[in-house]
Amino acid sequence: MGRRRLRVAAAWGVHLLTASGAPAAVLALRAIHRGEVRTAFWLMAYTLVVDAVDGTLARAVGVRTVLPGVDGSRLDDVVDYATYVIVPALFLVEIPVLPRTVAPWVAALVTVASAYGFAQTQAKTADHFFTGFPSYWNVVVFYAYALGWPPAVNAAIVTALALAVFVPLRYVYPSRTPTLRGLTVGLGLLWGAVLLWVLLHLETAPRAVVTASLAYPAYYFALSIVLDVRARLS
Repeated sequence: MGRRRLRVAAAWGVHLLTASGAPAAVLALRAIHRGEVRTAFWLMAYTLVVDAVDGTLARAVGVRTVLPGVDGSRLDDVVDYATYVIVPALFLVEIPVLPRTVAPWVAALVTVASAYGFAQTQAKTADHFFTGFPSYWNVVVFYAYALGWPPAVNAAIVTALALAVFVPLRYVYPSRTPTLRGLTVGLGLLWGAVLLWVLLHLETAPRAVVTASLAYPAYYFALSIVLDVRARLS
């Protein structure tokens, strides 16, 4: 009986960890509205870390079996839409990384495209891929700010990625796609460490370091394209 209670407590703990992304999103929205960019990025980083580990913890605890009345996947999607889409969309509107005249429209495109992406029945495939660009908008806005590219260039990139949500390319699910999973996770941890360093030195970090960190997103896109083409040809 004691072991059962421990498993139930652990399962609720995992759900609470997932749900903690929601208040973090609210605080991030407030920080963005106040122009507190660094605080907003730290909160977005927190939600990114939570999303990276909660699924693994949920499978380890067996939350589906222990708490069958609570759908952790649905909870995860609700929180993810807030943290990966709504928070970055407000960032695009409030922080001058896009041309002011088009920023609301680009942000609106992001929210609508991502709503479609989350609603797909094959948003996450049975063999552990995402279908369409997987709404990593928190990462996108970080680079838009940290690299300091012209607002028009940022607008073009964000628009292209929003349209990519509708293209049924299969993207790697870093922690679950079997092919090169160890390499992908290892490089991802290194990449995350570099971004945390940049965040600690947000205003003074050399642009060369930020640019070099794009090697991991480039690897991610390249691996996704290769695996998608291989699957279509097999």
